[in-house]
Amino acid sequence: MRGGGCALALGLLAAAVAGCGYSFRGTLPEHIQTVAVPLFANKTGEPRIESLLTSAVVEAFSTNGRLRVVKREDADAVLEGEVVGYSLLSISYDSQANVRQYRLIMTINLKLLDMRRSAVLFEERNLREKADFQVMSAVSETISVEETAVRTAATEIARAIVSLTVTRF
Repeated sequence: MRGGGCALALGLLAAAVAGCGYSFRGTLPEHIQTVAVPLFANKTGEPRIESLLTSAVVEAFSTNGRLRVVKREDADAVLEGEVVGYSLLSISYDSQANVRQYRLIMTINLKLLDMRRSAVLFEERNLREKADFQVMSAVSETISVEETAVRTAATEIARAIVSLTVTRF
């Protein structure tokens, strides 16, 4: 009896979820074929991080192939974002106490808007994404090493954002 009750409850849950328009397919609604990605807002003190992340998200959508990136006025969906947290932590050192590995943590608010149906497809607040990266030389030698590493981390975070966006449904 107890097992039958669980099966009935799971069946009802599945029917309720299906009735709400959600599925377990992992795909966006069929009418969503294009996306616009306006410049993310930057609520942190880190200069240019919004540009780096927005560019990385556009590139990730382009290489993912599921959605074509277009101008806002031509888009089926718009991904709005804001970077609300940014931290760069030293997590590994060499024998001379030079930093060898960093962890970049970004906290992001995301909203995917269905422009055809004037609806919010999803909203994610305080999404934390992280990426670790190696430093090949002492950071004190050049700032460009850190900038390159931050770009790489932004690319990893952007891929996670795109994956979340296209597989959420």
